[in-house]
Amino acid sequence: MKSSAAERERNRAMQSHMRKSIKALQNCKTRTEADNLLNDVVSLIDKAAKKRVIHKKKAARHKSKLTSYVRGLSG
Repeated sequence: MKSSAAERERNRAMQSHMRKSIKALQNCKTRTEADNLLNDVVSLIDKAAKKRVIHKKKAARHKSKLTSYVRGLSG
């Protein structure tokens, strides 16, 4: 397998995992549940930005929106 194909597979897997984690966080109904998941999701987003799977400003935008979503949840 060519290195570009292998890299594409890794990038797609990381993006997919990140998207699924974000959706799981957005489906949380309670703040305690979302707080527990937020740290893991932010870590995944940071790793994707560090490996240049996504742009660093896109990562910042995701983290900001998800954090404000979690802060807006009740109990």
